[in-house]
Amino acid sequence: MSATRLIARDELRLMVRNRVAVIAFTLLVLLTLVAVLSSWSHQRSNADLRARHQHEAEHAFDAQPDRHPHRVVHYGHFIFRPLGPLAAFDPGVDAFTGSSMFLEGHRQNTANFGDVRQSSLLVRFGQLTPAFVLQVVAPLLLIFLGYGALARETERGTMRLLMLQGAARGQVIRGKLLALGAVALLAGLPAMIGFVAIAGQPGALVMPMTVIALGYAAYLALWAVLIVLVSALVRRSRDALLALVALWAVAVVLLPRVAPDVASAAVPLQNRLQTDVAIARDLRQMGDSHNPDDPHFAAFKQSVLKRYGVTRIEDLPLNYKGLVGMEGERLTSELFDRYAGRSYAAQNTQNGIVEAVGVLSPAIALRSLSMAAAGTDFAGHRRFLEQAEAYRYALVQRLNRMQAEAVSYADDVAEDPGADRRKRVSAASWEKMPDFTYRAPSGTALAAGALPGLAIVVAWLVVAGLLLARASRRLGESR
Repeated sequence: MSATRLIARDELRLMVRNRVAVIAFTLLVLLTLVAVLSSWSHQRSNADLRARHQHEAEHAFDAQPDRHPHRVVHYGHFIFRPLGPLAAFDPGVDAFTGSSMFLEGHRQNTANFGDVRQSSLLVRFGQLTPAFVLQVVAPLLLIFLGYGALARETERGTMRLLMLQGAARGQVIRGKLLALGAVALLAGLPAMIGFVAIAGQPGALVMPMTVIALGYAAYLALWAVLIVLVSALVRRSRDALLALVALWAVAVVLLPRVAPDVASAAVPLQNRLQTDVAIARDLRQMGDSHNPDDPHFAAFKQSVLKRYGVTRIEDLPLNYKGLVGMEGERLTSELFDRYAGRSYAAQNTQNGIVEAVGVLSPAIALRSLSMAAAGTDFAGHRRFLEQAEAYRYALVQRLNRMQAEAVSYADDVAEDPGADRRKRVSAASWEKMPDFTYRAPSGTALAAGALPGLAIVVAWLVVAGLLLARASRRLGESR
């Protein structure tokens, strides 16, 4: 048996003799299994709940009686964001952004009913998911198991004995890494088994699954290298433990918490009230369709009359009120899109700042990688909002066109007792309205979004490996 394997076997034997280490490892495995089962169950129940509510919302919309189309515009419609199978592994921002939207005319709403807003404040400290266990808990376990891998040998004076017996510096380093890598593999194995089971559901994509697996493997390998590196640089095990715990606290706990606050301070966002006030102010300046003297709609009226070659709106082949509704919805939607675009740009800048901090924290880079590949990051939430807005606009304009074509202008402005009945449209029209269908991104798009995070984690691993190779040259020397 080679010296590398002998050293690795001896290191593993020492770990097994440490009852605290064995108990900690067992607890990590149990915690991972609980995280996999609870996260998978939560994802399934959420997916079923959203599908059921979506079906009920569609049934309620289709079951409306005969109505004026504009009343249906204000009746509105609920839609729910579906969850992908990888959301059970890493739910990302889903708990904070909300899962449903109410769509109505003349207004662009935001998503509601996020888990954090409906649950205990403890949810804000992080959900128990396989991703959370691997990102936060697994590195800490590796630290407590491997902090003395080389420092212990130096402290006890056994490092020189190993070399006198013919073990090269590289063999000692590789043996310690092999032992700690085996522990990292065993620690991550339950989560990866759960990941494979989760990803085996219908709709799972191979490319993002592969990127996630590579990312977490590189992350755990990075911590194994960092632990051996720090243990090689210090003379005492206690110093190695303190340095590694400090590194973990900064890289895994502090920076991921501070980075979003720094980004928010650097690029502040308007709150909902400020945005609503600004939109209301701009709407007053754009034009009022109910004011016959409004410059914009007066010009719009003349353009419509000229287009159809008539002099009175009563002579138009279409209901002028429906045409005004279409024009008003076009103007307000353009305004909403401008404000949404500004908000998206600001949030992208904030995310860019956080990802830049990821250069200093592999945990941030891994989290970005994990959410992007699972489709639960901000880009995934924005994708849902944009598709929802496109559906809302098409639905409202379809109803406005129905008013223009199926309801006469004379009936629309009439006030006699029978006018209300004459301006209603058959209930069968609502069933013909298309349902909302979320278009999920391709596996290639999800994997591409995760590549920057993967590149940072791999870069960390390469740099740590080079530093360890350099530190190994002085291994065993008196200091």
